[in-house]
Amino acid sequence: MDWSLTPTSGVVFDVIGVLGFALYVVNYALLTFNKITSQSHLYFWLNLAAASLVLVSLTQAFNLASVLIQLFWIALSLAAIVVRLRPVDHPAA
Repeated sequence: MDWSLTPTSGVVFDVIGVLGFALYVVNYALLTFNKITSQSHLYFWLNLAAASLVLVSLTQAFNLASVLIQLFWIALSLAAIVVRLRPVDHPAA
């Protein structure tokens, strides 16, 4: 096995994928232990980063089901971030 760290080596993509996995785990732990809420911007940014990193790693070791899951998380995270960044319209009293 070649363990050289060139930009196209499998090791680099594995590290990227493991970093994505770590972000998923950290995000879920933060949510579980009430350090963040499922409504916070950070929750969705961490999901977006995790899914993006795992998706990058899948370019080296393609798996259709995993790619679809990551694309779903990316789309959902982006939608949630956009919704939360929009100004809230308060009806006139």
